[in-house]
Parts: sequence; C-alpha cells; structure tokens
Amino acid sequence: MAHPRSRTAPWEAPAWKTILSLCCAVLLGLAFIVAGTWKITDPLSAAARMREALLPAWLSLPAALSLGISETFAGVLLLVPRYRRWGAWLTGLLLIAFLGYFAINYSALRGEECNCFPWIKRTVGPAFIIGDLVMLAMTWFAWVWARRPESKRGAAIILTAVCVFAGVSYGMTVARESGIRAPSSIQVAGQPVALDDGRFFLYFFDPECSHCVFAAREMSGYHWRDTRIIAIATAMPQFADQFLASTGLKANLSTDVEKLRETFRFASTPYGVALENGRQKAAFPHFEGTEPENSLRELGFIE
Repeated sequence: MAHPRSRTAPWEAPAWKTILSLCCAVLLGLAFIVAGTWKITDPLSAAARMREALLPAWLSLPAALSLGISETFAGVLLLVPRYRRWGAWLTGLLLIAFLGYFAINYSALRGEECNCFPWIKRTVGPAFIIGDLVMLAMTWFAWVWARRPESKRGAAIILTAVCVFAGVSYGMTVARESGIRAPSSIQVAGQPVALDDGRFFLYFFDPECSHCVFAAREMSGYHWRDTRIIAIATAMPQFADQFLASTGLKANLSTDVEKLRETFRFASTPYGVALENGRQKAAFPHFEGTEPENSLRELGFIE
C-alpha cells in the first residue's frame, strides 16, 4: 500500500520558527548590506577605520574592499530564501572572524570606537562582544529553519554583480580623488593666500593625536623644494602652535578647516594633500613606512 505523501517539504517548519528565521535573516541581511555598501562606496573612509582598528596601512584598503564585498554578498543571500542558509554560513564566519580579531587585540582596542556598521557607534568592551554574540545567535536561527539552498549559479551571479559594483565604485573614488580643485584662497596666519599658483602641501592634524605627532616629526626632516606647507588643526586649535614647535615642522597655520574639509573629505588624521596650481596631485591618508616620502619625491615636492 502506498503511503500518503507528507504535505510538508523536509525543510519546512512550524510557523513561529519560520517567522523567527525570517526576522533574523532580514535584520541581519539589511545590517550587513548597509555595512558592506558603505565600505564599497567609501573605501577610503573604511580603510581609515581599519587602520584605527590596528590593521597595517598597506592592508587597510584591500581589507575594506574585501569586507565590503563579503558583507554585501552575505546580506543579499540572507534576504533571498533559496540562498538563506549560505548567507547565514557566510555571516556567521564573518562574525566569528570579527570576534576572534577583537579578542586577540582586546587589550589594545578596549574603549575604542568600532564603526563596523555606519551610523552605529559601538565601543569595544563587554557590550560589544555580547552584541556580536547575539548576532551570531541570530545567524543560527536564520540558518536552522531555512530551506535548503538551491542554484549555485544564481549565487555566483550575485557575487559577480557585487564585485563589479565594488570595482566601478572604487574606480569612481580614485577618479574623484584625482584633480580635485582647491579653494581659490584660504586664510593663513591671518592673511589670504591664493592656492592656485605654485605648490602647497596641506597637513591636517589633531594636536592630541600621537600618529599626527609622529608624521609631523618625520616630515620635518624632508628636504622640501618650492613647496609651502600649510598645517590645519581639525581639533583643539589652541594647541596648534605648540604642536608645530614640538614636532619641528616648519609650516604656516590656517584656520579655514571647515572650508577645506568641504573640498578634501577624509575620515581621520593625519591626512595630507599635495596641491599644484590649485589642483590636487595626490592625497595621503597613510603616514607609515616610506609614505608619503616616496610619493612626494616622485611628484617633485621633496628632494
């Protein structure tokens, strides 16, 4: 005698389990898509966040783009029922990697802000770890009651689309950063200075930033050619003169920080901009190793 066929597919679950799985998948998917697309569309700011999290400068930009692609891909998979299990696996692996990294560097990063997800301020500490563990639990709920995955080809197409989007976005970012027009003039030491004639190096710094101090001391030893250095304090301007005196950097101070930041957008200091006849020749978010010395020498700004 033939047995009656079950009305429920093997992967189907009671309604409450399906709803819980769906809610966890949607919440995680949206969070990871937002986090990933932010890194893809603003890779330089994301790379600055990576450096603040103690990643080496040379690795920060590739890490930002790779994480952006992975997070966006995982988020999209979580929102598509047929790929939800794969998305939960990838999301879980990313969260485990985050937890492992911050556990290893916990003593150095404790109390520091982690902006892994834009617009969400989180400080590294017990609550930070608990939050990631909660998200890890949500990936399990999204996975365990999801339907079995189908069509690797479709998932590969989604990954290809995300990679193409990342490549186009990065190309646009590089093009936008090249040749930016500086303001025609700014206030330097109380006098207007035209930036459209000659070479200038703009140095944005925070007087209380140890990296800014180190970078300024390094640059004070460069043999500058026909280049005028203009220093701009992004915070605590009352200590700017003391900062220059202690580092030995021979520069003039400008108070037009807001005007310049509207043109040269950056996430953190130290940050440098090489200008020639009013246009940006190069930007320097990294002050480590042989940079920016090598690049400035290639541009002819230093000997």
